[in-house]
Order: sequence, then C-alpha cells, then structure tokens
Amino acid sequence: MIAYMKGQVTFIQEESIIIDVQGIGYEIFCPNPFVFQSFLQKELLIHTYFHVREDVQCLYGFKDKEEKELFTKLISVSGIGPKSAIAILSSVHVPDFVAAVETEDEKYLTQFPGVGKKTARQIILDLKGKLTSTISINVTSAEKVDTDTVDLSEAKEALKALGYTDREVSQIIPELQKADLTETDDIIRHALSLLVKN
Repeated sequence: MIAYMKGQVTFIQEESIIIDVQGIGYEIFCPNPFVFQSFLQKELLIHTYFHVREDVQCLYGFKDKEEKELFTKLISVSGIGPKSAIAILSSVHVPDFVAAVETEDEKYLTQFPGVGKKTARQIILDLKGKLTSTISINVTSAEKVDTDTVDLSEAKEALKALGYTDREVSQIIPELQKADLTETDDIIRHALSLLVKN
C-alpha cells in the first residue's frame, strides 16, 4: 500500500494531479484536484490509496486522512467502486457525511451521484458505527446539509447553463465552500465574481 506521496505538483487536470517524485510523474485521481492549485510547482504531501484490479491500477489522492478514511470505507460498501466514492467525496464535507450515516439520513445520501435509495440504505447498513472512531462527527451540520448540498448543486447547474465548463466550475468549488453561503442566488453571484477574476 502506498500510504502517501511527497513531491512537486507539476500539472492539475480535471480529475487528477501529476506529482513529480524524483523525476517520475505519478497521476493521482482526486475528488477536487483544484484544491491543490496553491501547490502548483511546489512540494506537496498527499495521502494516497493504491487501487489494484486485474484490468486497472490507479492511485487516488486525498487532502487529509479523514477524506482517505471515508474513501476506503465507501469502497467497502456493496455497489460503490472507487469512481463512485470519488464522485461522492468531490461534493461532501466529511463530518457531515458521517453524521448523515449515523442519523440514517437517506435523503442526504441520495443527493450524491449514483446513490439511490437502495445504495443509501446499504451505506447506512455497512458503515453506521464504523466511522465515528476515526472521523469526527458534526450532527448540527448534517441537519442543515440538505439545503447546503442542494443549493451548491443548483448553482453548479446554473453556471453550466450560462456556458461555463465543468473544469471552470470545479476550479472555484473550494472557494464557494469556504464562503459558507446557503442561498443559491448568493452562491451564483459569488461564483460569477470568482469566474470573472479567473
């Protein structure tokens, strides 16, 4: 198992980053590659998971241990593979997700791509009680998370309708999450100001 890598971030792509470790470029797939924008051409330590199957070998990377821990737990759930887990992590606040599992909040879980009621139920069945020992929980966030996630998702769709690409929108997601806005209109206004700057 490759637990982490330390090297220079040479490229940031829509789904991955390239890290140069002693002259070898490793492609690492990440939930939000653009969160590492400030490390471009700088040294970065990234937590990794090396996924091996008969037909594929992929490195997945995470900004912290909690994100990696949730990823490893998610791929242990029947019906969730690495790509689905990465898609979930790309738009989640880890403690909120843990809180939703603990409170059996199926409505929250079904907001993620590829997660229907059956998969949400399976996530709760397989992971309830197994996440809180390693990941801190935030129940109050889970209570308001329906709105936050829906509003951000609606804002993304609105920006795409205005002609912005997935890549452009992905680049500003970390900034939008930091802004902690809860109304869709406010998120769109803030997003547009960020996109104009870029």
